[in-house]
Amino acid sequence: MSSFEARLRLDGDTGAPLGVEVDLTGARMNVKTGDVEVADWGLDEIRVTALEDGFHIRAEGEVVVLDVTNDAEFAVELGLTSAHPDLRKRMSRVLRDGDSRQPTPP
Repeated sequence: MSSFEARLRLDGDTGAPLGVEVDLTGARMNVKTGDVEVADWGLDEIRVTALEDGFHIRAEGEVVVLDVTNDAEFAVELGLTSAHPDLRKRMSRVLRDGDSRQPTPP
């Protein structure tokens, strides 16, 4: 299971984003704030597009935007193959060097 800290907002919303934790387990994306589940989607039920302002997720007829702290690791974990140039560079680094969030074995 991979877990990522993020800020969530509705596409086009100018209000303050909601701090969330995103878990990618198996073929699911679970989004929570504290103990409250905000969303639980099968990865085959959503469409994710990596843009400069975050990951635009189309699900259930709505679009939400996730600004993920470790965006390159998140994109690699999702298996994304396209993104804006800066993110693609960071994704390449993650793929080349491995996941920097993993502890180094003793």
